[in-house]
Amino acid sequence: MRPTTFLFALLALAAAPFTASAEGGGDKGAQLFQLCAQCHGPEGAGDPVALAPAIAGMDEWYVKAQLTKFHSGARGTHPDDLAGMRMRPMSLTLRSEEEIAVVAAHVASLPRVPVKATLAGGDAMRGQALYAPCAACHGPDAAGIQQLNGAPLRASSDWYLQRQMHNFRSGIRGANPLDTSGALMRPMSMTLPDEQAILDVIAYITTLGGSDSSH
Repeated sequence: MRPTTFLFALLALAAAPFTASAEGGGDKGAQLFQLCAQCHGPEGAGDPVALAPAIAGMDEWYVKAQLTKFHSGARGTHPDDLAGMRMRPMSLTLRSEEEIAVVAAHVASLPRVPVKATLAGGDAMRGQALYAPCAACHGPDAAGIQQLNGAPLRASSDWYLQRQMHNFRSGIRGANPLDTSGALMRPMSMTLPDEQAILDVIAYITTLGGSDSSH
């Protein structure tokens, strides 16, 4: 789809009132997710070409928190955040906290799809030691800790984890004063000394479940 065509489609959907289709059976979350599916896919499996991570089965609280950040401008406003700047206008098509909540619930209800590993060169054994400080917020199994706003990581696309680590390190993410939880993550990302360390940590995270290690 050409960018201009996609933009017109997005504007049309944003302007249109919500109506439940016969196929949707009145499931508002599924209906609202149709726009998200253009990038994330109908099963929420993600698409690296569209810079859209896998989201199917992700924790409802985390999806809701990130949609709220995009909606408020805490994420997706940095000029170097291409993926975030695509996501922010999508989030603005959700017109209320209730719509954000029902989309988050729908995403969480989708069956989790194992994500394909795309990165090579990581040493999972070395990554296990490097991950130890991360476990304080993300949990020893990388399943996330809601009370600490620690994101679930273990079912995330490896390329997405790599991109977000770079974003945190460079200030593309986590420097916005509205993003208080991101501000905690940014200094943590800088404890990893180099790209090899990032690859090692991600390689370890992918061993914790949710990824298909085959290339």
